[in-house]
Amino acid sequence: QVQLVESGGGLVQAGGSLRLSCAASGGPLSSYRMAWFRQAPGKEREFVAYISRSGGATDYTDSVKGRWTISRDNAKNTVYLQMNSLKPEDTAVYYCAADPPPWSNYYSRDNLYPYWGQGTQVTVSS
Repeated sequence: QVQLVESGGGLVQAGGSLRLSCAASGGPLSSYRMAWFRQAPGKEREFVAYISRSGGATDYTDSVKGRWTISRDNAKNTVYLQMNSLKPEDTAVYYCAADPPPWSNYYSRDNLYPYWGQGTQVTVSS
């Protein structure tokens, strides 16, 4: 089974940028649909971004559309989340998640993803 490790989080001022990485081991990343989720203090975990196996399809929660980009490099077994124009409300722990086949028509539900990383903290100061 695949193991996921996130990195790239940190403290940044509002308007700044960060790039999160999710490195996979234990299996080819190309076998999985991938997503990023986040959980802010006192809130439920929420969907942030999705990318298909090939990278040809992506989707985002409305609050990050136009600001962030999800991508993947299957040769490097890594998924990325480029976060630009960060806002204080983006502060959260960010998790990457892997969804093996068979796939449903839904990809924003966290209960579809059996494999998760440990999370990386993103803090945006105002």
